[in-house]
Amino acid sequence: MDDDLSFALFLADRADTVTMSRFRHADLDVRTKPDRSAVTEADLATERALRSLIAEHRSGDGVVGEEFEETPGEGRRWIIDPVDHTDNYTRGIEVFATLIALEEQGRITVGVVSSPAMGRRWWASRGHGAYTSGPPWPPQADGSGDGRTARRMRVSAVGDLADAHLSYAALDHWERRGLVPGIVGLSKATRYEFASACFWGQMLVAEGRCDVSLNPRGKIWDNAPIQVIVEEAGGRFSDLAGEPRVDRQCAVVTNGLLHDDVLTRLTR
Repeated sequence: MDDDLSFALFLADRADTVTMSRFRHADLDVRTKPDRSAVTEADLATERALRSLIAEHRSGDGVVGEEFEETPGEGRRWIIDPVDHTDNYTRGIEVFATLIALEEQGRITVGVVSSPAMGRRWWASRGHGAYTSGPPWPPQADGSGDGRTARRMRVSAVGDLADAHLSYAALDHWERRGLVPGIVGLSKATRYEFASACFWGQMLVAEGRCDVSLNPRGKIWDNAPIQVIVEEAGGRFSDLAGEPRVDRQCAVVTNGLLHDDVLTRLTR
C-alpha cells in the first residue's frame, strides 16, 4: 500500500464488492435527497467502507465524498463518488461506477473509475499513462484474451468535427446554462452523437472510441478522476472557460485536437 495508485485500486476492489453485493436486489433501500437525486444503501455503505480504509492506511489524508461531510487533511485528500449514476444502479442498469481520485496540493494525481457490472476499469497516475482492463478490445481473432490484462489508452487522432463522435446528455442542465443552441450546433457539426454525459462517454474518449464528451453538471467527485485519466491518455479536460478545473460543475472532455473548436461552438 505504499504506492498511491495501488492503494486507489485496492479501494476500487473494496467498492466493487460492496456495490455488487446489493446490485439488482429487489429490497434495495433507495431514498431521495433534498436535491431530488437518489441515494441508496450501497452509496452510503461504499463511501463508509472507503473512508474506513483511508483512515486506516492514509491517516493524515483528507476525504471529500458525495454522501458525507469532508474530512480535512494535510495537503492531500481523497475524492470519492461511491456510485456514479445511482439512477442506473437503482434500475439494474450496468452503467454505474465508483470514482476515486487523489488530490495533492490542489492537483489531481491519481484517478480510478471502476464499473464492476460492466466488467471494466480505467485508471491513471500523473506521468505514467492511462490504462484500462476488461473485455479485450479489439477482440482477438481466435476469441482469446484476458480481460484482466491492462491495456494502455490513447485518445483518437480525429481532427475534424465532421468526423467526430459526440456524447452528451442532460439537456435541461444545458438549457439552464443557455447553451442548448451550442449543443444543437455541435450535434449538427459532428458525424455521430449519443446520449452519455457520465464516466462512460468520458472513458470512451480516453480509449479513442469517442472524441467529445460534454457533462453540464459534474461535481468535483464526478470530475476529479476523469481529468487525470483523460489527460494521461493524451486528451484534454476543462470547464466551459477552457480552464483545467474540476470544481466548476461541468466537464468538457475531448481528444485535445477538437477542444478549442468545441468550446467556441458551444459557448458562442
